[in-house]
Parts: sequence; C-alpha cells; structure tokens
Amino acid sequence: MTTRILIADDQALIRAGLRSLIESDPEFEVVGEASTGREALRLVRSTRADVVLMDIRMPDMDGLEATRAISADEDLAGVKVLILTTFEVDHYVLEALRAGAGGFLGKGAGPRELIEGIRTIARGDALLSATATRGLIARLLSQPETEQLATPQQLATLTPREAEVLALVAAGLSNDDIAARLFVATVTVKTHVNRTMAKLQVRDRAQLVVIAYQSGLVGAPAPPAEHHPTAT
Repeated sequence: MTTRILIADDQALIRAGLRSLIESDPEFEVVGEASTGREALRLVRSTRADVVLMDIRMPDMDGLEATRAISADEDLAGVKVLILTTFEVDHYVLEALRAGAGGFLGKGAGPRELIEGIRTIARGDALLSATATRGLIARLLSQPETEQLATPQQLATLTPREAEVLALVAAGLSNDDIAARLFVATVTVKTHVNRTMAKLQVRDRAQLVVIAYQSGLVGAPAPPAEHHPTAT
C-alpha cells in the first residue's frame, strides 16, 4: 500500500529536495506541498494524506498550530504528523508532541533516516531518538507548571500489563521489540497500546512517552556523567 505524504515547509528548495528523495521510494507518494500551516491544514483535508512532514516555523499558521488543528479534527484521526526541525531539542517540539505529533526529525538527518522515519510514523510508532527524548523529558520535568496529559484517575485504570507496556513504549521499544521482551504476539502488544491510549485519551505513542515520564512510571533521565581527569 502506498503511503500518501504532504510536505509543509516555507522554503521551496527544502520542499523540492524532500519531494525528490521521498518519490525515489516506490512505497511513497507526495500528494501535495504547503508553504504555510494554514495551507497544510487545507491540503491534508483535500488530499487525504497519511503523513504530514511539518516544519515548525512557517508564516500565517505555524506548524505547531497546524498540528494541533489536525489532532483536534476527528475526520483526520488517521493522519500522522512528523515534525521537521532545525534543532533536535527545541521547546516547540515538546509542544508539538503534546499537540499530537507522532515524532520529530532534525533537518540534518540523512536520506535513509528520513525514509525510515516516515515508515515509523506511518505505522503508528513514535519517532523519538534517545538523545532527543532525554532532552525533551529533562525540559518537561523542569517545568512544574506543564499541563499533565493524564490524570491519576486515568492512570489507575491501567492494568499491570498495560502499565508495563506503557513503560516499554517510553523506553523507545517498537511493538515487535515489546512482544519479544514479554513473550507475547505483536498483535497482543498492539491491543495493549491501543487500550492504553484510549484510557489515557491520547492519540499517539509520542504522547504516551510524555505521560510515562510525567507520572513517574519511568524515571527521569540521569544527568551526563562528569569526566574527571585521572590523577598522575
């Protein structure tokens, strides 16, 4: 099945480069280009794109607002948003994840990384590199006023197995990886993930990662170890 992709970036050269790269893969079809967030929102509705490659800083309506609008539209429930950003650790990216983006990728990523990233987002997995996840969660935990994505009452409805799966999702494991870890079928893991998302009222695995850290289910990233020179 062909994955339909919409490219949203205010720079024509970047859009052309992305289109050329994406269309080199027979699995993908670029169904439109947008230079503003408002145009992206209009085109995603008319083209029925599966994945939107969304730049953050665009005129008229930025990528963050466009992502939030896509996530809030029930008719676009199946649309996945992959944020493209110049800076891998950026407070706008955290806001985008909370708004419903499926993940993010730095614009310095290589061609293979981009292609695999699109595949990851298209199948419903979160695209969060280990380095970026640590930075985002550290930023999140340093902001006590940050709105909680899930209430204690919602978390209490999770079964022990669902809580375990949630922790493994937050660790960056795919459904196949979790299935191997728990010695169950991949379809069973997918069922647990879907039930967890329904109970916590989120639509994306990326938001599950944030919830896992917010709730304390997964511990805060440890700070980098200091290097001490060896005494001579």
